Amino acid sequence: MSIRRELKELNVLDVVKDIAKRLNVDYEEENNEICLDIPEEAGTGHIKAISFSHGVGLMDVDIRLKKEVRFALNQSLVQPLEIVFNRETTILHEFEGQEKQKEINHLESAIFSCNGKYGNVLTMKANESICFFNLEINRKLFEEKIESFLPEMNEDIESLFRDVNGINLFFHKGHYSLDIAQCIEEINESEDTGFTKSVFVEGKCYEILAHHLRQYVNDSSPDEKRTILRQSTVVKIEEAAGIIDGNLEQAPSILNLSKKVGLNQNTLQNGFQTLFRLSVKEYTQNKRMEMARHLMETTSLNITEITYRIGINSRSYFSKLFKQRYAMTPKQYLQKLESGDQSKKKTS
Repeated sequence: MSIRRELKELNVLDVVKDIAKRLNVDYEEENNEICLDIPEEAGTGHIKAISFSHGVGLMDVDIRLKKEVRFALNQSLVQPLEIVFNRETTILHEFEGQEKQKEINHLESAIFSCNGKYGNVLTMKANESICFFNLEINRKLFEEKIESFLPEMNEDIESLFRDVNGINLFFHKGHYSLDIAQCIEEINESEDTGFTKSVFVEGKCYEILAHHLRQYVNDSSPDEKRTILRQSTVVKIEEAAGIIDGNLEQAPSILNLSKKVGLNQNTLQNGFQTLFRLSVKEYTQNKRMEMARHLMETTSLNITEITYRIGINSRSYFSKLFKQRYAMTPKQYLQKLESGDQSKKKTS
C-alpha cells in the first residue's frame, strides 16, 4: 500500500520543511537553502531546495524509498508552474480526481500546473532510484519580471504565464535537451558556497528555463525539423558511436545504424555533428585511421593486411585517407617507426 503525503504548496522551502515535519527529522537551513536526509526507516537519500526572488525555486530530489509514496500538493490561491526533469526511474503525475496517470520517464521533462479543483499528485515507487530536479515558478510573483516580454512570446507560452492564478490545468512532457542536462550537472558539481552559490544556481535556473521554453516551442515541430538535441538522443548517438568503434571492419551503413539505435538519419547526422563535429562517415574514417596507426605501432601486419583489417577494400584509398589525417602515407609512417626502432637499438 502506498503512503499518502499532503503538502502545502507554498514554495519549495516550505515543501521540504513540511516533509521533514511529517518524517519527524531535522533539516539544515542556511540563508535561502534547505536540506534534509531521508531517515533510515523510510529509505535513503536527500531532498534539497533553494529559493530565489520573483517566486522562482529549485528542488533537488535524490532518494530511494522503502514504500511507495504519493505526494499530494494541496491547492493554494496561486498555483505555481512546475517543471520536472527526471534523471532516473519513472515517476507518475496525475491531477487528483482524474483517473489518468502520466509517466515521466528517464531523461524526460514535464511542465504542469493544477487548478483549484484538481491538485498535483506525484507518485514515487518503492525501492527504486528517484532522482529529479523540480523548477518551480510562482507566476503571480514572476509576472513582474516578465510582463514586458510576454507579448513577444510564443502564444502558448504567453497564455501559460498569464494564467497567474492557475485557472487552467496544463501538462506537457518531452525529452529534455543536452543543454539542460549540462546545466543540471554544473549545478551538482558546483563547489561554491553562500552568496556565490546562490547567484550561480539562480543563473543556471534561468538558463534551464530559457532552454526549456525554447524546447517547448521546438516540440511543436515535426521530428525531422527539430533543432534541439535531447539528452535521450545523446545516449543513442553515443550508442551509435560505440557500434562503429566495435565494428570498424564491417561498419554498418548510416541507414542500418539509424535503425539499430532508433533514430532517423537526419537526427543521427545532426547528433554526430553536435557531439563530435564530424559526420558519421568522417567519424568512421577517423576511427579507422586511428586503428590503422595503432596496428602499425603494435603489430607486424603489412599495409595490405591493415587495410582489410580496418574495413577498407582499396589500398590506395586507405593511403589517401591516412595521408589526409597524419600528413604522411602509411609506408612513410612505417619507415618512421622502423627508423625510430633502429635509433633505440644503437643507443641501448
